[in-house]
Amino acid sequence: MADGAAHGEHRIPGPRLIAILGPFQSGKTSLLEALLARGGALARQGGVREGTSIGDSCPEARAHQMSVEPNIGYVDYMGDRMTFFDCPGSVEFSYAARAALPVCDAAVVVCEADPRKAQPLRLILRELEDMKIPRFLFLNKIDLAGGGVREALEALQPASRTPLLLRQMPLWENGVATGFVDLALERAFVYREAAPSEVVDIPAGVGADEKRARYSMLERLADYDDELMEQLLSDIEPPRDKVFDDLAKELREGHVVPLLIGSATQGHGVTRLLKALRHETPGVAATRARLGVSAEGPPLAEIIRTVHTAHGGKLSLARVLRGAFPDGATVTGASGAESRIAGLQRLMGAASTKISRAEEGDTAAFQRLETLATGERFALGKTAPEPSVPPPLPAPTQSIAIRVKDRKDEARLSAALAKLTDEDGALGFEHDAESAELKLHGQGEMHLRVTTERLSARFGVEVETTRPSVAYRETIRETVQARGRLKKQSGGHGQFGDVLVEIAPRERGEGFAFSEKIHGGTVPRQYFPSVEIGSKEALQRGPLGFPVVDVAVTLLDGSYHTVDSSDMAFRAAAKIALQEALPKARPVLLEPVQAVDIHVPAEAISRASALVASRRGQMLGIEPRPGWDGWETAKALIPEAEIGDLIVELRSATAGVGAFEARFDHLAEVSGKAAEAVVAGRRR
Repeated sequence: MADGAAHGEHRIPGPRLIAILGPFQSGKTSLLEALLARGGALARQGGVREGTSIGDSCPEARAHQMSVEPNIGYVDYMGDRMTFFDCPGSVEFSYAARAALPVCDAAVVVCEADPRKAQPLRLILRELEDMKIPRFLFLNKIDLAGGGVREALEALQPASRTPLLLRQMPLWENGVATGFVDLALERAFVYREAAPSEVVDIPAGVGADEKRARYSMLERLADYDDELMEQLLSDIEPPRDKVFDDLAKELREGHVVPLLIGSATQGHGVTRLLKALRHETPGVAATRARLGVSAEGPPLAEIIRTVHTAHGGKLSLARVLRGAFPDGATVTGASGAESRIAGLQRLMGAASTKISRAEEGDTAAFQRLETLATGERFALGKTAPEPSVPPPLPAPTQSIAIRVKDRKDEARLSAALAKLTDEDGALGFEHDAESAELKLHGQGEMHLRVTTERLSARFGVEVETTRPSVAYRETIRETVQARGRLKKQSGGHGQFGDVLVEIAPRERGEGFAFSEKIHGGTVPRQYFPSVEIGSKEALQRGPLGFPVVDVAVTLLDGSYHTVDSSDMAFRAAAKIALQEALPKARPVLLEPVQAVDIHVPAEAISRASALVASRRGQMLGIEPRPGWDGWETAKALIPEAEIGDLIVELRSATAGVGAFEARFDHLAEVSGKAAEAVVAGRRR
């Protein structure tokens, strides 16, 4: 008898969309490969390390041996189509998959029997819990675990606010997992190499353990089923169909998170997972209800990913929530923009198959929906649908400055970045007018590195990268007076302007102020605005090489010529006066300081505090993170110049889960060697 004998028809028919998530390197892409192979979509199971998998097929993923974008594949399994959306495990690339989660029917969260992965797992489960998405845990790498699953369950339970439900218990032989007992089916399965597991009798030595584990599972199910509770209290063995009905119902209602075990690379436990997904997960009707989408109305779909291909143009991967879409039809987005479907495809990794129609529940790639973006809904016809609520964009955590190696590529660079940011909302770029830099913002070092690699590989644009400039400023410490005089005579009308100005420091943040104390008309009132403009121009670059802020300029005296004086002359005279005064007013360098909120698990707060101290930061306090049990937020002030790679060290200190938000707070004086280094760098 094959692994996963039928246990009755409790399933909801129709296409499914199932997300595969998990901490970094937990084996998600290997599980996708195993599901596709075991479901008959692949002739043989490929390997991630060998570069033969359907997922991680892009050059950047192969080069770095990690998922850098979502992977997709589907199986037609026992009459039902299941599309799998494999989400990157690294937090740096996770946002690219977030638009898909709301329209998924269920999720498989891949994890390991490793308490160190509990915090990353907690972030994933929390997001699914908040979205009310039914979810399984797949305890992967059971062939390498060498320990008790019940102990692993206890270690992982704190990561989930919903009770974890042990569905299977492993069979061990000399410390090696050789199979498992399915507690719902009450059958034992022995793993077979590259083949479905084989049903065997439950070994005599584990019978008592199996009875206890099964009773514990039934007790948890009975918390939500009075009839089952009465049967257990009366020592009545519940019918198997009743058990599976409860498993499906309580999964769909979010009361439990079933835990199954296996090994993705070996294909162990994968058929049982496929059958559980087919029989127990809800369908698109439940997903519509969760999203508040009516079953009535024109066909409706939601875009979950955008891809710009070299030859096929823009592809919008979308889930059909209602009705069906034929190729060539006109659709309208929530913004009212119309597009025409120029082709429909079903994706399997990097490969695609043309289809003529996308049915309700299908996940398909729509070609040339140029006016529509990831996260947007569209409807068949010319009536705009109700908008969706896309996930909020994450704040950037790291930035680099980029410039093309060949100036002729500048136009191509802008076009390439527009496409990359269309694909990945967590990526952003801006032109900084002050520094004349093009700044690329992302979620970390690898996120930015992969982006520059794609600029080269996909778009043929080679770029150089540097650390972005910091917006230093300077101010003065003393009040100084200086005269500026312009006198030029070159035939005809000359140029004459003469001013005496005083420049004085102001309080930090008060900005620039101009006033005049002219007596007796030594400078006509009509030239006051020109003196103010000239003063502002002189302050654009002070003696240290940076814009000057927080100063007051007062026009005290001067003289004019009835013929040769002009606005331009007094403007130039003011600049001369300020350039004379500023070096004598004890200039001082100012640097921007950021107010930073650092979010970490409580056990990592001391490491976060050390990071702040090592970056010339000042701790302001520590408080519980609202809504996050066991987490704390460190509030600090850190110079902007020290934040550049903060996220790298913070994630290293927190198993990848630390995060921060930063915003400008104030300008602070910089002195000593730090200031000397900045000024020297500016003058080079």
